[in-house]
Amino acid sequence: MDIMTGARWRKASRSSTNGGACVEVADNLPGIVGVRDSKDPDGPALVFRPASWRAFVADLARRS
Repeated sequence: MDIMTGARWRKASRSSTNGGACVEVADNLPGIVGVRDSKDPDGPALVFRPASWRAFVADLARRS
């Protein structure tokens, strides 16, 4: 079974609007957060534990 079955993907708020570098995130599944390239929705997705994803996003926020 695909662990991403039932994922509800949303475009990340900081993704560009011109069709360029767009990232989609699915954070509705228990115990995992999926990240994928919006230009390749059938391609691979990275999978993170929620705490790791939160730490990653917090680090990005500190750098911007």
